[in-house]
Amino acid sequence: MSGLNIFGDRFKIGLGGAPLAGLRTKVSEDDALATVNAAWDAGWRYFDTAPHYGLGLAEERLGRGLAGKPRDEYVLSSKVGRIIYEADTEAPDDQGFAVTTKRRRRWDFSRDGVLRSIEDSLRRIGTDRLDIVFVHDPDDHGDEAIATAFPALIELRDQGVIGAIGSGMNQTAMLTRFVTEVDVDVIMLAGRYSLIDPAGLDDILPACLANDVQVVAVGVFNSGLLSQPRPAVDTTFNYAPADAALIAKANQLADVCESHGVTLPAAALAFPRFHEAVAGIAVGCRNAAEVQTNAALDQAEIPSGLWSDLKSTGLLRADAPTA
Repeated sequence: MSGLNIFGDRFKIGLGGAPLAGLRTKVSEDDALATVNAAWDAGWRYFDTAPHYGLGLAEERLGRGLAGKPRDEYVLSSKVGRIIYEADTEAPDDQGFAVTTKRRRRWDFSRDGVLRSIEDSLRRIGTDRLDIVFVHDPDDHGDEAIATAFPALIELRDQGVIGAIGSGMNQTAMLTRFVTEVDVDVIMLAGRYSLIDPAGLDDILPACLANDVQVVAVGVFNSGLLSQPRPAVDTTFNYAPADAALIAKANQLADVCESHGVTLPAAALAFPRFHEAVAGIAVGCRNAAEVQTNAALDQAEIPSGLWSDLKSTGLLRADAPTA
């Protein structure tokens, strides 16, 4: 593996771009641009997006938000695996984004698809380079990703066209396969290394350490369950309604957090970064206020006794790094 130092000392927390395109709830252009600017003002210097997010809208909005900002001062990632194309008629998006458009998406992990996707992303963002390119959600296309998508990305990395390559997924098994079989630099681990679901400890995180691969932990709130001091009764986990057992566990976590003067989301933001493989986290925000809230939570002092109490009560695995 390359051992490439992708982030240097610039990365602790970054902006996830899916909400900019109206993930589950419509977001205005003004709010999207204010979100990017608030992240910049907070000192965040990592920005992630993807063609999938709002059928290219997130890339366009992120590009407009970053326009004029010094390109060498931030790290930018996007993804491949879905091609965005134009249909004849407008229709609401059917994959969770509050947009109505002529644009559609289709899977494409071919070499030509990778090259087209990157070219389209550069155009939509309005930039001349991507620092990281992830193969996005190849759950049903693992063999194809290894056979065609990753070789194309490695070629581009070797040519200096892109800086680093990896994959972003919501599962650990296939990511572990990629880390052990492919010369990747970084992975984006969504929801599988969080305060309530540290499953990444079993396979992907040890594999990343063994192969000198960095991790961007995302979905640290598990799509809502850990995002508030107390979970709402209609909260979500992995973008689906959370069951009663998960809500009960989140409340137990909150009990311990409150006993130490800490909120549940502050602990959720802090937890993943104790692991040696984790370079940093990215959080999705849909307006400037959410950025400011998360930036403030990120500054919270977390007493070491919180982690020991979570472990002693069985709410956190004993092998989870917390120092």
